[in-house]
Amino acid sequence: MPNLPTIPQTITVHLGPPDSDAENVTLPFPDYIANVASSEIYPTWPENAIRANMYAQISFALSRIYTEYYRTRGYDFDITNSTAYDQYFVNGRDIFENIREIAAELFNDYIRRSGSVQPLFAQYCNGTTVFCNGLSQWGSVELANQGFTPYEILTYYYGDNIELVQNAPIAGNSISAPEVALRLGSANDDVRTAQLRLNRISANYPSIPKIAVVDGIFGTDTEAAVRRFQEIFNLTPDGVIGKSTWYTIQNIYIGVKKLNDLNAESITLEEVTQQYPGSLQLGSTGGGTRNLQFFLNYLSGFYNTIPPVTVDGVFGQTTADAVRAAQRTFGLPVDGVVGEQTWNRIYGAYRGIVTTIPLEYIEGVTVPYQGNPLRIGSEAEEVRLLQEYLNYISLSYPSIPSLPVTGYFGPRTEEAVIAFQRLEGLEPNGLVQSTTWTAITDLYNTLYRGNQLQEGQYPGFEVGQ
Repeated sequence: MPNLPTIPQTITVHLGPPDSDAENVTLPFPDYIANVASSEIYPTWPENAIRANMYAQISFALSRIYTEYYRTRGYDFDITNSTAYDQYFVNGRDIFENIREIAAELFNDYIRRSGSVQPLFAQYCNGTTVFCNGLSQWGSVELANQGFTPYEILTYYYGDNIELVQNAPIAGNSISAPEVALRLGSANDDVRTAQLRLNRISANYPSIPKIAVVDGIFGTDTEAAVRRFQEIFNLTPDGVIGKSTWYTIQNIYIGVKKLNDLNAESITLEEVTQQYPGSLQLGSTGGGTRNLQFFLNYLSGFYNTIPPVTVDGVFGQTTADAVRAAQRTFGLPVDGVVGEQTWNRIYGAYRGIVTTIPLEYIEGVTVPYQGNPLRIGSEAEEVRLLQEYLNYISLSYPSIPSLPVTGYFGPRTEEAVIAFQRLEGLEPNGLVQSTTWTAITDLYNTLYRGNQLQEGQYPGFEVGQ
């Protein structure tokens, strides 16, 4: 599902029931709507009835496309022409001129429930031989003859809590599955979408653990939820969201929210609001830039083609030069802009190095940031290391509470992290990414070395009188 509904340039129609060995045809979306309207209603009807029916036809088709109803089930089309499932479409038929004109005007308008973003699954029937809970096509004619406007006809059948979206943006056809699989350490809007869906699915499948913080950061709690989902639905339980897992999550989500139902749960604007910029480039600031600089700086110690940078959270010319160097090193287009491909390659190179370092706690020896953000709900060996480091620091800084070393990032660990961040002048958000991890290990190393006796040194003692 895209974040917000857009009008597709084309739609692919299967000329038969879903499982039939029938032809697929692809045509412009406005032409499809004109064909359906010409096949289902009469051009001599009152114009208000024609318009009301066309709004319903557009919304029905957009609902199928927005939820990827057929594509999530493995089909290579958007809708069928079988009236048992979808809308009546006659390939190659003549189109009535007045209907073509109205379709050209209305094709990027649709119905939705107030407070929701998804197109209404606007069920309808002819109202003479077939009856349903939605719009009656012949009934709409009677209402139009009584002077009802198209909107009044729609509210008569679908209720007062609907609104018409007009002039929706037109976009090229695309699939929603992310191009790069989502896994531990991924951070983007697709991760947030998956987290929201998994949490909603878990209301119906309680053995799927809740993801504590829906923030678009793929931590260990998200991985645990993905694994359990995969186990329930007979997918490979690897904790990675590839295309198969993505579409299965979407398919189950559609089912539990009843999105292909007239009385579907709403998808709110909050659920589809983007949380991350599309790219990092000159002028970018903040945590994303700081993490990028950290990765580049670390890679510079292993690739003499990548220069070191200052980790200050400001994407300046030095950072841009380092990005270009990394792009040349990894055979990517060289533009100094960090899009998804560049980010994944830099992050992947960093992870490839640090994951070869055994996560084995040896007193006085720290490991570099593993690339996985740690926060409430995380459960991993890195959390255990974090707790060990914080406990050692707390011996010298009583403002940092000591912790049980469990490997689980609970409220007490978050409290200790926030206390450390305040101590170091970092943003006290309880999230352990590259900056906080590095500050913790730096202070741990400083304290540990300062407490060790060198050759020729002896512990002091009070001289008694």
